[in-house]
Amino acid sequence: MIKRFLTVAIIATITLFLMVILILAAGADPGRAISAFWIGVFGSTTGFAEIFVKATPIILVSLGVAVSFQTGFFNIGGEGQFYMGALASAFVALKMNWIPGILRIILCAVAAMIVGAGWSLIPAIMKTKLKISETVNTIMMNYIALMIIGIVIRGPLQEEGSSFPQTGQIDKSARLPQLWMPTRLHLGIVIAVITAFIVWFIMKRSTLGFEMRMVGNNKRCASCLGMPVTRSLLLSAAMGGGLAGLAGMSELLGVQFRLLEGLSSGVGYTGVLIALLASNQPLGVLLVSIIYAFFQTGANTMQRQVGVPAAIVQIVTGMIVIIMLSRSLIDKLKKSRTVGRLN
Repeated sequence: MIKRFLTVAIIATITLFLMVILILAAGADPGRAISAFWIGVFGSTTGFAEIFVKATPIILVSLGVAVSFQTGFFNIGGEGQFYMGALASAFVALKMNWIPGILRIILCAVAAMIVGAGWSLIPAIMKTKLKISETVNTIMMNYIALMIIGIVIRGPLQEEGSSFPQTGQIDKSARLPQLWMPTRLHLGIVIAVITAFIVWFIMKRSTLGFEMRMVGNNKRCASCLGMPVTRSLLLSAAMGGGLAGLAGMSELLGVQFRLLEGLSSGVGYTGVLIALLASNQPLGVLLVSIIYAFFQTGANTMQRQVGVPAAIVQIVTGMIVIIMLSRSLIDKLKKSRTVGRLN
């Protein structure tokens, strides 16, 4: 417990130090920048609510990445799965407007999860059947998904009478309900939090989750024990893709209300960083996602008021991930040396 507390304290200190250095490098006053950051988060209900608006898709995508990583399926395709989920939900919301609002929202969620899962299963099947690296395939699938979105919003789903590459607006009856007026906070955050606890239960308290973690830890051992290795990998890929697809639905029906390019703002790649920072633990993903969204919200205010680039958050996050991975590598080297001496 003390060791974990010290680790958190050290990471927090490094984060603050890196932010100050980057603010100085941008030619801004750290005191003024941090003041703007704080006001942007806690200066209004809108700013505070925005933390959870931004956190919602990050939580869902990161949970999908964490599940896949724990099972040994290195899914870097959250971005593409996000977009395919958004596309599926946009189709249902726009083309099935004869269905009552609440039922249509549920159908949008189901369609998004199915299509997201299917998009993730393609590289998973290629890995299990053809032994092709899923890391490369999932990245390539991201680009294919983006191209499909580009075609669709300039073709069959393009807003009628508009020259802009986007769909028409989704009607209010099919949007996720707002929780805190007049902010943008919507029901998606509740869905994301509940999903985090469901994923935690599956991975930590169920036989299915145990098998998936066992496959991720030692595939050969799991196979010798009679565990369904291939099934576990495919299932983790489907879960990861389904959660990313759900994130796409949440952003579409809760924030943007129309499908367009740039819908995700790179959340699929952010999910990989968040999962690594949270050590692929579902409840850790929930916490880290909210902290990341907190920094992102404050950084956006810094950019508007002081001129400090909001990209500072991504830089700091990347540096912390590198530090954590380096620490893990050092621990593994120490363990291997200890084992070598004992032998």
